[in-house]
Amino acid sequence: MDETEFWELVDSSREAAAGDPEDQSDLLVERLVRMDPDSVLDFARHFEARFNRAYRWDLWGAAWVLLDGASDDAFDAFRCWLIGQGREVFEGALHEPDDLAELLPDFDEERDGDCEDLGFVADEAYEQLTGTVLPDLGLPSRPDEPEGEPLDFENAAVLADRFRKLTGRFGTPPGPAA
Repeated sequence: MDETEFWELVDSSREAAAGDPEDQSDLLVERLVRMDPDSVLDFARHFEARFNRAYRWDLWGAAWVLLDGASDDAFDAFRCWLIGQGREVFEGALHEPDDLAELLPDFDEERDGDCEDLGFVADEAYEQLTGTVLPDLGLPSRPDEPEGEPLDFENAAVLADRFRKLTGRFGTPPGPAA
C-alpha cells in the first residue's frame, strides 16, 4: 500500500461514515480485513508516521483551542482524528495549524476532534486476519517532546495571538485541561 492508497482508504471511509469518527473507525477495520496482512502493516506504518509527524507544539496549541483544552491523551486522540480528516486537512494543518478554522467548516465540538479508535484500526484488523498482535512496525518512536517551540497554554493572550483564526471562531480556552 502506498501513500495514495492510504489516503484513499481514509477519505472513502470518512465519506461513507458521513464524517462520524467512530463509524469511520469501524469502516476502516472492515476494509482492512479484506486485504492481506502486509497491506494492513503498510497502513499501520503510514498511520504511525503521520501520527508522529503531527506531534508538534503548534498543532497541540490548535487542538487546545478547538477542544477547549487538550491533555496529552486528548492530543493523541486529536492527532488520530486529524489523520481521519484526510490528506488535505492533515497537510493543511501541518502547514499552518491556524488554518484549521477554515479547513474544518463543519467542526462539531461535541463529535469532532477526538477519535482514539482510529489509531487502533490496523491493530484490530491485523489481529482479525492473523490471530496475532500487530508486530513492531520498525518506525522510530515518538520523540519525548513535541517538535517546535513550546507554547504556554495557560496564557490566553499567547493563544489568541498565535491562533487568530481559531480563537476568532471558537474563542480562547481557559487554562490547562485537567
